[in-house]
Amino acid sequence: MPPFSPVDLMRLSLNTATMLMQAQSVIAMRMMGMAAVWTVSPSENTRMVSEKMRAGIKAGAAAHRSAMQGGSATDIAEAALAPVKRATAANARRLTRSGPKTPF
Repeated sequence: MPPFSPVDLMRLSLNTATMLMQAQSVIAMRMMGMAAVWTVSPSENTRMVSEKMRAGIKAGAAAHRSAMQGGSATDIAEAALAPVKRATAANARRLTRSGPKTPF
């Protein structure tokens, strides 16, 4: 395996932190949707379960592919993080657009 640099670790840390912040936003908006405070589609609860499974499968496949190609530990972690980060960012954008419910 090729060695990795401090820059690789910093990039992985920043990408992970970004994904985690977006995930917290998505969780908050979905919880507010369950409380009827945020506008969400009726299928949101089903969607959140199925997309987690899909992202997990893609993450595992990407990590496996990177490992088989001889990637470093950070390359493998970045490959696994990418599908999860994409799904989380898409959810954050979509749920942010729907916005809070108006009282009228």
